[in-house]
Amino acid sequence: MTIKPSVQISNLHYAYPDGNKALNGVNLTIASKERVALLGPNGAGKTTLVMHLNGILSPTSGAISIADFTLDSSNKEITKKVRELVGIVFQDPDDQLFMPTVFEDVAFGPTNMGLTEGEIEERSVHALELVGMLSLKDRAPHHLSFGQRRRVAVATVLAMEPEILILDEPSSNLDPASRRELSEILLDLDVTILMVTHDLPYAFEICERSLILNQGQIVADDSTTSILRNSDLLTANRLELPRGFAI
Repeated sequence: MTIKPSVQISNLHYAYPDGNKALNGVNLTIASKERVALLGPNGAGKTTLVMHLNGILSPTSGAISIADFTLDSSNKEITKKVRELVGIVFQDPDDQLFMPTVFEDVAFGPTNMGLTEGEIEERSVHALELVGMLSLKDRAPHHLSFGQRRRVAVATVLAMEPEILILDEPSSNLDPASRRELSEILLDLDVTILMVTHDLPYAFEICERSLILNQGQIVADDSTTSILRNSDLLTANRLELPRGFAI
């Protein structure tokens, strides 16, 4: 039995209302359970691309399929289903945490899916276990460290049981221990991962494959190792490895 890819994008174009062309013919396939880093300079179109994957933005032209569903802005049922399949973890965890307790934050998504109380409990507990935060389920999120809040933000998405987990700069502002803890969590997850990052060592640690997006086009698609060893490619796309980092 052939497993459909998690993401299939064909000739995707997008222009903002002011005429700015943000995506110019993106073609991309991401296999189920693959971990992929999306690299590129600021303004390359990375956020615009990600916002297409759960229907926040609709293409000017082109097609996007998520698992078994082809996105169609006129079909609200499909858009709703895709938004359950694609979970986004924002760069700032405080954008996702707003309930009185950690458990209530994680339970918010499943609750809005119309699940039973037992299903909500089961999903929320499991998600918190996955990120090692179950023991703090009754704490107020704003009393947690930044790294702990980042992990809870991941749990709020995992409780929705997505097929695809999109992470926006997941390593930003983390101390070394929190950075390691999060990488261990991500490497253990049984989901497709698309990680938007400028942190090239973290891309190397988490993702076997990397893409470089620049001026709305994918200009490189290869193993992360091959891309990070290509200094001319990195320079041309305003990407830099930390001094002393060797592959």
